[in-house]
Amino acid sequence: MIRFHKEGYKIISITFIFSISIILLVERFFDAILAIKIIQILTLVFMVLILQFFRNPKRNTILNDNQIIASVDGKVVVIEEVEETEFFKDKRIQVSIFMSPINVHVTRYAMSGEIKYSKYHPGKYLVAWHPKASTENERTTVVIENNSFGKILYRQIAGALAKRIVNYAKVGDTVLQGTDAGFIKFGSRVDVFLPIGTKINVKLGEKVVGGVKVIAEK
Repeated sequence: MIRFHKEGYKIISITFIFSISIILLVERFFDAILAIKIIQILTLVFMVLILQFFRNPKRNTILNDNQIIASVDGKVVVIEEVEETEFFKDKRIQVSIFMSPINVHVTRYAMSGEIKYSKYHPGKYLVAWHPKASTENERTTVVIENNSFGKILYRQIAGALAKRIVNYAKVGDTVLQGTDAGFIKFGSRVDVFLPIGTKINVKLGEKVVGGVKVIAEK
């Protein structure tokens, strides 16, 4: 059975009512059978795309404090050593995963631990793969700490289409690896900042599955 994320319930309901209305009423405004069928088909396609975007498949995460899992579905677009300037203010390994509109957009906790930092930043809506998207786009920054990795940081970043980031992480919360951490509506990417020396298990261009794929380990 297909599950949908709670963040999509309202949009799905509105889309369903709108789509059914169009399909039923279009015959009143058009006489041409071909035009009616085209509009009805396009409406159904639109409804299916909305349903696909908010799907929330169950993932079987194997809990391991020595591993970092992918927070989202998508493609690895960045693996590099960078200066993290918001929280750590030192060098970290950045792994970035880009989500296309057809990917599952649920954000999952990359590891278990305690939330040490959680902050929302308003910003621009540059395309998600833009080099400055990580620091200039609308985004949330979250830091988790556990005994194995210490602190890691992940950042939900809005893109050109994304207009709302949902972040459930609150400072002081204890969270479980692979569980629901939020949602990014209509596109974007997630950056993860790991300690120098962390073993990276993915390659540029590799497609990963959130809550399942191990992207790094001790």
